[in-house]
Amino acid sequence: MLKSAHARQAGPGLRFEITTGSGHVVVVDDATGDTGPRPAELLLVAQAGCTALDVASILAKKRQSVTAYGVSVAGVQRDDPHPHVYERIDIVHEVEGPGVETAAVQRAIELSATRYCTVSAMLASGVAEIHHCFVIRRPGEADEAGEVLVTGPHREPGADAPSPATPAGAAA
Repeated sequence: MLKSAHARQAGPGLRFEITTGSGHVVVVDDATGDTGPRPAELLLVAQAGCTALDVASILAKKRQSVTAYGVSVAGVQRDDPHPHVYERIDIVHEVEGPGVETAAVQRAIELSATRYCTVSAMLASGVAEIHHCFVIRRPGEADEAGEVLVTGPHREPGADAPSPATPAGAAA
């Protein structure tokens, strides 16, 4: 399956407009121009979007009563040598809703991280260690948090055995 993008310099400095094969336009820039995100930030955007789509879809199929859902992604890049690749990425899924089942959230995150999310697979196959965590908020109850699994570094996409995770309910 071929995907494409075309970058065109748009104005002074290093501002570029990139048109995707599906016809959407994304602007990138460096810190000096600051008219758009840096390309490395877009990797985190792609990670958040990819896993969010997966997990939301899986939770809906599992008939979980989710009232709010969000994903936060933070990455640490190495300083030297170039290129400044991500060495660690933390993904936190924040799920709200009455009766949301912990096992359903954990399984949805696991499936996204190990089977469905192309971005996770690509990043985990490099040097990045990716921590997949969750926070569940249920009305009238204490928040529940935990780490589901760790993927990468150098994890083969589609490999069966994820790295061990912190037990469910442990602090992330």
